Amino acid sequence: MRRRPGCVPEVGGMTGRKLKVLVFTTLFPSSADPVHGIFVENRLRQLVASGEVEARVVAPVPWFPFKSERWGRYATFAATPRAEERHGIRVTHPRYMVLPKVGWTHVPNWLGSAGIKEARRLRAEGFDFDLIDAHYFYPDGVAAARMAKALGKPLVITARGTDLNVIAHYPRPKQQVLEASRVAGGLITVSGALGAVLTDLGADPSKLRVLSNGVDSTVFHPAQDRAALRAELGVEQRLILSVGRLVRSKGHHLLIEALPQLPGAHLRIYGDGPEREALLELATSLGVADRVTLPGRATHAELARWYAACDVMALPSENEGCPNAVLEALACGTPIVASEVGGIPELVTDEVAGLLVNDRTGARFASALQAVLERPRDEAGVLAYARRFSWDATTNGQLELFRSLVA
Repeated sequence: MRRRPGCVPEVGGMTGRKLKVLVFTTLFPSSADPVHGIFVENRLRQLVASGEVEARVVAPVPWFPFKSERWGRYATFAATPRAEERHGIRVTHPRYMVLPKVGWTHVPNWLGSAGIKEARRLRAEGFDFDLIDAHYFYPDGVAAARMAKALGKPLVITARGTDLNVIAHYPRPKQQVLEASRVAGGLITVSGALGAVLTDLGADPSKLRVLSNGVDSTVFHPAQDRAALRAELGVEQRLILSVGRLVRSKGHHLLIEALPQLPGAHLRIYGDGPEREALLELATSLGVADRVTLPGRATHAELARWYAACDVMALPSENEGCPNAVLEALACGTPIVASEVGGIPELVTDEVAGLLVNDRTGARFASALQAVLERPRDEAGVLAYARRFSWDATTNGQLELFRSLVA
């Protein structure tokens, strides 16, 4: 399809109008949880900034009646507004039924019913969208496939990582993922490794596009005065930073196990999750509790400062798609030490960017971290390497795929 200068390409036989995209996902920030799924929002913001897309977001949350903090993340669901606007994009949060630890394979049906109802409401209001753009294959993509059939709209599903690496290997979810992949006109994965997982499961490779995550260089960039920043943050020792949910699969325990072999180094892990107490107990048992800090979750602005101040960013995950933490740290001029799993080897292809560990043990991570900590910091080299990860290719790839499906 050839674009005429100064014109929006033809869409569905109509000229002069933008693509109307309905984004459907449970992974999206809200005023109640501003960092949840922010990588989905970031990609959408870049797409909308192209000037060729008008978008609405349907980001359902589980129904829950109580907002008291004693209910943890369920209170966050209750506090989420029914509708809001974020960065000029209208977002609605319809409720759907979830029974904790019960009926997991039924969640796509409940989620899909909520999505169909909300999509019909938006269409009645005048937003007659051209296609559905779903993120996270299970349960979101499966629910979106039900929506696409009910509403007669093209569908694109983006896989993110755990949805294929873990969930899709259970028999019933695997079947549902494959059924959804047949409904979808386009399949996106954020790394080639994740694309291989999807095709190995049985999806049609001709539908697949690999469109990696990008990084916002206006937020993530080196400090103008790194010494001053470290002083402001109180960083005196060599600092290892890690970012991710406090769950076993993220491997934070391996970094704590590495600390006894890294005298004088401090470990700071941003994130929350069920492993918090176990990690603190491990640090105490190894005699390194005074060198481990678990401050909880952080905003992008806060993370950017710590990425720029730290000496190395570590990611000892068991599996990954296209981890944003790697891209963000590189954009701040900070080298990486990470597991050689999933899409990480596609991001760290040169030693200037860091080192990969193919044997996930505390000793191996200690050795790799020591090697990076001892070499001179090459912030300019890391930053030059990081510049290859922009949003442009991903935005253009989405536009091309969306136009083909709609036209």
